[in-house]
Amino acid sequence: MLLRRSKIKASVVIPARLASTRLPEKALLKETGKFLVQHVYEQAIQAQKIDKVIVATDSEKIVEAVQSFSGEVQLTSELHQSGTDRIAEVAQNESADIFVNVQGDEPEISPQAIDAVVSLLLENPQADIATLAYPISPAKAQDPNLVKVVRDTKKFALYFSRAPIPFMRDQETTVREDIYLGHVGIYAYRKNFLKVYSSLRPSFLERLEKLEQLRALENNFKIIVGETTESTRGIDTKEDYQNFVERFQQKCTN
Repeated sequence: MLLRRSKIKASVVIPARLASTRLPEKALLKETGKFLVQHVYEQAIQAQKIDKVIVATDSEKIVEAVQSFSGEVQLTSELHQSGTDRIAEVAQNESADIFVNVQGDEPEISPQAIDAVVSLLLENPQADIATLAYPISPAKAQDPNLVKVVRDTKKFALYFSRAPIPFMRDQETTVREDIYLGHVGIYAYRKNFLKVYSSLRPSFLERLEKLEQLRALENNFKIIVGETTESTRGIDTKEDYQNFVERFQQKCTN
């Protein structure tokens, strides 16, 4: 007798730390009337392909904040070196097959982007991770805070870097619009990948570029990179947050 395969389950995990270097305790900023992490949570629960949203944190303050708006939260170890390591801890006790990493400082993350990475992973069984990228200008490619990615012919990542890649030795008269791809910091992982990833030491290139996805590439895991027209706006500085507050207030008055 053939058994019907159960539905593949996907969960969003939002890693949120209190010890942010450039903007201390940014997850708890509340000038909009809502915590920053609450904005992220409320965007994530709108995704159609997600069964559960969990905030993963090492801070009791963030636990209390999430509980205050009836969100689901898990207290994790203080020893994790990356958001992916924190998600791997959560995944150990969850039944989902796919876990989506949504950064805790992305209050305007698109629910459609979350659905897109889940679909991308389901459509590419050979991939361990799915993520997104969008075309950027040569000028923007010079910004080390904007991570670039190059792909192979099947749209798997070859490398991620803060440097402008690919480098054009012979400067073209007209630069193709899609020659540079800016990385969107959202990932969908298979549960089995997370089990292995958390056991690996931070890699040489990961430490050099400060990009955790390079640990996966250096250990021969495959990352499929889909294209989107949308970039996300992370909150790294006080100015970033004030700009977000202004956009939010303007949206509320319209």
